[in-house]
Amino acid sequence: MGFIMDGLEAEAYDRSYTDRELIARIWNYFKPQSRRMLIVGVTVFLAAGFDTALPVLTSYSLDLIAKEGTKTSTILLVGGIIIASGVFSWLSNYIRRRISTRAVGDVVLELRKTAFKAVMARDLSFYDEYPTGKIVSRVTSDTQEFANVVQLTIDLISQILLVVLLLIVLFSINTTLALVVIGFAPLVVAIALVFRRFARYVTQQSRRVLAEVNANIQESVSGITVAKAYRQEHEIYHTFDEINRRAYRINLRQGFTFSSIFPILNLTAATLGTTTMVYLGGVRVADGVITAGAWWIFIQALDQFWFPLTSIASFWSQFQNGLSASERVFALVDADPKVIQTDHQKVGRLRGHIEFKQVDFRYTDEESVLNRFSLDIKAGETIALVGHTGAGKSSIGKLIARFYEFQGGQILADGRDIRTFDLQDYRRNLGIVNQTPFLFSGTVRDNIRYVLPDAADADIEAVVQKVANGDWVDTLVNGLDTEVGERGSAISMGQRQLVALCRVLLKDPPIFILDEATASVDPLTEAQIQEGLDTVLENRTSIVIAHRLSTIKNADRIIVLRQGEIIEEGTHESLLRDGGHYADLYNTYFRHQSLDYIESSAVSRYL
Repeated sequence: MGFIMDGLEAEAYDRSYTDRELIARIWNYFKPQSRRMLIVGVTVFLAAGFDTALPVLTSYSLDLIAKEGTKTSTILLVGGIIIASGVFSWLSNYIRRRISTRAVGDVVLELRKTAFKAVMARDLSFYDEYPTGKIVSRVTSDTQEFANVVQLTIDLISQILLVVLLLIVLFSINTTLALVVIGFAPLVVAIALVFRRFARYVTQQSRRVLAEVNANIQESVSGITVAKAYRQEHEIYHTFDEINRRAYRINLRQGFTFSSIFPILNLTAATLGTTTMVYLGGVRVADGVITAGAWWIFIQALDQFWFPLTSIASFWSQFQNGLSASERVFALVDADPKVIQTDHQKVGRLRGHIEFKQVDFRYTDEESVLNRFSLDIKAGETIALVGHTGAGKSSIGKLIARFYEFQGGQILADGRDIRTFDLQDYRRNLGIVNQTPFLFSGTVRDNIRYVLPDAADADIEAVVQKVANGDWVDTLVNGLDTEVGERGSAISMGQRQLVALCRVLLKDPPIFILDEATASVDPLTEAQIQEGLDTVLENRTSIVIAHRLSTIKNADRIIVLRQGEIIEEGTHESLLRDGGHYADLYNTYFRHQSLDYIESSAVSRYL
């Protein structure tokens, strides 16, 4: 079975809960629905009572017919009562289903809100480690499976009540035959419980493989552009086909597990039980111990007794599917955060003085990024971080934003430990523009307004004018009302960067983090962004992570990093004069971006 389960191990944040813990937690979600559940309980009791009355009334009518001299009107009256019992049973079940569906729907709504809130609260490192599709599966598919287990629970309560009422009736008729019926119950329950542990394991694997399928589809659709560019559609399909086949094998195994339970239980309960009852009941009718009607009620009650009993027994194996799903949802909700705030102090508006004091940081135990790193960024200062890939430039920006947890040292903002801040309040002081900006579906105007939903159109237009005098908006089909498409795919990368920059400017934070914001744009767009930055970065603390000379040269101070350590710092001119590592970087990567170099190269080609 290993080849089927390969790759379906639990996630690192998964937890094991006992059935009692899960049920208790599920019950907590139902406390606000107590009034509805009370009505459901009443209708369950009524439905069970009417269902129990049907065979009793039918048995009574049989005995009436067997007696001589029974009036037809009496038989018709009993028949009418039987019909009425059936109608009221249906009505009770209808009310129960309707109200319980509404209650369960509200509970699932609340659970999904809780799960999605947990997803929003997870650190960025969480999404580095776990595929998005699997997380989505827990919020959607697993919460829906949770609803199914709740309906199973309500059905179970109804079945238990029906069994109890039937036993009362059976014992009142004949104790010996009733004991025979009960004698088969332990055997039925024992068979069902054998399936329990294996069913729990199989259903866990089913939920995990569904998450893997979702993750693969999400990744494939997100990367379809790259796949088509390199003609790898077949390879993507082949990978999906392998995962889908594995899901097929696991779901087939799950189906075989559940489909085998009822036939085995029915063979044990219905066949053996009914045969025994026909013989023993027939003997007692022949001896005159019970009437034919009483014998019939035992035969008829078997169908109503065995089905609830087998449902109760098999419920434990079916229940595992819902428990496994709820376990995965609660594990997501309970996942321990890696970014931990020691306090939740209000922040207000910061001046922007940032200090790194002997900071140690690593993404994994094997990957050290910063080692006893110290840096002092004055309020209103613009610094540029340069260095080769992996030097730690982006990590510094992420640590300031509290996207990741550092393992040692301190990071201070205006002299206060950022671990003591209320995180949401603190991040209101930050503005971040990434190399690849994410735009939500909607218009350019909607995406700029995203950071301040109540911002007026005049505020948005004022911000737009700060970036290249708003000339770039004229290139959009419908101006600010242009639809950007999914992830901003309907506009160019440069236009996405400009929208992202406007979005941050509208927020007006005291601290800017520009993570290679001009690395993927053309020179014209770069000039437009730079024109806006020159105005906006004034009197703000700005951390610029750049591969463009134009962005670096205007910084108050350039910090040169290598393997997480500061090896040089100074202005552009002073670092060039020193002839150190920055000068090497300039001559290797940056010099060709300068206007003088471009002009001299053009003259050389002309001559």
